[in-house]
Amino acid sequence: MEDQIISKQRVATYGEVLTGKREVNAMLDLVKHETERIDSRFLEPACGTGNFLAEILTRKLKVVEDRYSKNQVEYERYAILAVSSIYGIDIQEDNVNQCRDRLYGIFDRDFYFRLFKNNTSNECRDAVNYLLERNIIWGDALDLKTKNEPREPIIFSEWSLFNGSMLKRRDFSFHGLLEHEGYRELPLWSDMGEDVFIPTPVKDYPPIHYLMVSDLDKQ
Repeated sequence: MEDQIISKQRVATYGEVLTGKREVNAMLDLVKHETERIDSRFLEPACGTGNFLAEILTRKLKVVEDRYSKNQVEYERYAILAVSSIYGIDIQEDNVNQCRDRLYGIFDRDFYFRLFKNNTSNECRDAVNYLLERNIIWGDALDLKTKNEPREPIIFSEWSLFNGSMLKRRDFSFHGLLEHEGYRELPLWSDMGEDVFIPTPVKDYPPIHYLMVSDLDKQ
């Protein structure tokens, strides 16, 4: 039986109860086609240790494997895109660290190394680590600010595959995303079609090779 409670104190203080695997899969199956679309974006605003995000990433990477496992370059490109589409916030720093580690393990141990063994690339691993650092945030989804000092507005980066091997990054404030009522109604933030309201980015970056995404912060 899964342990859904870390401590009684955390339940009392934060209302923290982790969702079980059976419930996670039942809920995700309601939007099954989205969980299996490589670039479909999901945000879990109280992600805990990543029960929802881990299952979403696993589903996406299974699709990547089915389509691209015979071509490592293509696999790396779309696996990175799958990782870049997953976002989380949690108020507990240990949860955030565990969630990042868990998602990285799914990418690397469960898929990447299993498929390509000694041909794997540290550049690809570094890119995935960077994306998880940016996308899984230690913050408070109620006041829309980070928990690390100084506390700042939560910023999410949108990553889009561009011209084959390039990723385009645009940064948006979480507050700006929530100004649209459609987002307020969703427990998981996913793409909702071409007509969805898109706020103005707070920063726009030039396209960069998908293996070099961490260099954007140096520009």
